[in-house]
Amino acid sequence: MLDNNAVNVLEAVYHSDSRKLYSRLVRALNDFDAAEDALQDAVIEAARQWPEHGVPDNPAGWLYKVAKFRGIDHLRRKRRLAPLAEYEAVTSDYYQEIGDELLRLVFTCCHPAISPDAQIALTLREVCELTTEEIARAFLTPVPTIAQRIVRAKSKIREARIPFEVPAKEDLPDRLNPVLKTIYLVFNEGYSSSSGENLMRPDLMSLAIHLARQLLDLLPEPETMGVLALMLLHKARSSTRIDPQGDIVLIQDQDRSLWDRGLISQAGELVAHALRSGRFGPYTLQAAIAALHAEAPSFTETDWGEIVGLYDLLVSIERSPVAELNRAVAVAMRDGIPAGIVLIDQLVSAGELQNYHLTYAARAALYFRSGDFSKARVDYLSALEHANQEPERRRIQRCLDGIP
Repeated sequence: MLDNNAVNVLEAVYHSDSRKLYSRLVRALNDFDAAEDALQDAVIEAARQWPEHGVPDNPAGWLYKVAKFRGIDHLRRKRRLAPLAEYEAVTSDYYQEIGDELLRLVFTCCHPAISPDAQIALTLREVCELTTEEIARAFLTPVPTIAQRIVRAKSKIREARIPFEVPAKEDLPDRLNPVLKTIYLVFNEGYSSSSGENLMRPDLMSLAIHLARQLLDLLPEPETMGVLALMLLHKARSSTRIDPQGDIVLIQDQDRSLWDRGLISQAGELVAHALRSGRFGPYTLQAAIAALHAEAPSFTETDWGEIVGLYDLLVSIERSPVAELNRAVAVAMRDGIPAGIVLIDQLVSAGELQNYHLTYAARAALYFRSGDFSKARVDYLSALEHANQEPERRRIQRCLDGIP
């Protein structure tokens, strides 16, 4: 008879610890595919043994031990490796050692020998467990292209014998930027999923924040503070971004009394510290902008002049069409709607962001506020055409339905 308690425990452990188990197995076996197969073998073995013999005292440690030896045995047969006894013995301190395994895996995926686009794809696949199809949708890239990037990155790790470890302290600063970029992209995919029915994936947001906190402990650089602050500020208002029906609530309509003031305070301290250092970069500036939004009593009372100034500095050190679009909206709030429309027109004329639905949605909102409903309709239709996420499509459709 099936022991439902054993099955429930196995499901719970797999849900909570599979990503950590996998990352540790990758390091132990030095092979992504072997780690994945070994973990699945261990889960199958647990499903067979636990209902009959009982759940072990340390379920996650049991899975790791079985998976590791299954993986080593498989590789030994496949590659004629040394006897099992020569490998590191499995110890009982699984939970003490596992804390930085995910960060090790991120650094491996973001090794400079791997191309930047492959770094991101590999991290999303191997650390965050996104499917190849989900990654392809996130970057508007064909599935075969993403799959090829991942395969090539794995091959590069094997061929170049890239170690599964955090770099030495003296090498960390040179390795920091790609890791920060990847961690923030993970958070972004959790904060605003690129496609599908759900707006947010809280598991990815939590994972990215966890990694950033670990990285800050390891290397307390200003930009590490900046990226963590930026994520905390977004997380602070995440509960107000959707209504009970699952529809998007724009920042001007969100209930600010429900924003997490504890997270906002933590982020504010990080931003202030990073700015005082004088060595800040784009993440700190984005966090400073987000902090101004978070600290404003209302949307209209936001310090738009200060926000435009921060955007000016941001685009001067790292030009980004999306940042310029956000700056255009801030300019419209500071200087009037026509000034914002001119800036968005320039972005569209330059051929930038022409497939980005928020470009058209932002300009449509400005046209609507100015009373030019015909142009607002055209832009909202363009936004609807380019939007892939269902909550965004519903929001745009509501805007269309509200045009007189």
